[in-house]
Amino acid sequence: MPLFPLHNINLSDIRLIASDVDGTLTQNGKFSSDFISTLLDLQSAGIKVLLVTGRSAGWVSALVNYLPVEGAIAENGGLFLHPNGQQDLLSSIPNISKHRVLLENTFHQIKQLFPNLHPSTDNQFRITDWTFDVNDLSADDIQAISAQCDLMGWSFTYSNVQCHIKPLHQDKATGLNTVLKNHFPEINSQQVLTIGDSPNDEAMFDPAKFSVSVGVANVRHYQDKMMHLPKYMTHASEFAGFQELAQLLLKNSILDDRM
Repeated sequence: MPLFPLHNINLSDIRLIASDVDGTLTQNGKFSSDFISTLLDLQSAGIKVLLVTGRSAGWVSALVNYLPVEGAIAENGGLFLHPNGQQDLLSSIPNISKHRVLLENTFHQIKQLFPNLHPSTDNQFRITDWTFDVNDLSADDIQAISAQCDLMGWSFTYSNVQCHIKPLHQDKATGLNTVLKNHFPEINSQQVLTIGDSPNDEAMFDPAKFSVSVGVANVRHYQDKMMHLPKYMTHASEFAGFQELAQLLLKNSILDDRM
């Protein structure tokens, strides 16, 4: 499926951006100097921004506290964190302590096949999933680990930084739909723009779930590994690509105000 250039996109109905973080809002792994100003410009234009990331509940709770966003979905659809500190569990997990033990046991079984795996630095702050760093894992390694997770009754995804062992049916799109229904009932899926850069964003690129999806240019690294690709793609990579989209949205907002 072709990735259409961003200038073909219709932004007239967009009211909320659901954005990945790493590789989408970061530039070379960091937030740039104009990151917050871009979020503030979108907020002033009445365009809501919701973070949808694979990062841990612990890390994301800090982001939500400081950034001008509507909230954040953490752990690839596992939890929703409100700016006021409230936290909603989006996955059905009856016993968190037992769940963490099962995840750890699964990781150690996979580690027997891949001894060099190490938990990610934020793994200790997680609730619903277990992560280890991508590092130098090959595409064949990723596929083998995914198959092993499937055999053990877990789902698996990965991004440009981490691999995730997680409950079945836990993904960004499922979590996003739940949050939209519960907290943003005035916004329908056609008014939501999803943006990301890697395989753990793939569920948000499914046109049956969200019709307006964008990939920052670095998504091309994974286009032969994903079933669902974004409909549109920015010219620039990482946050520069997000900023490219934001400028179009802001320009569109100004034009609407003049009409």
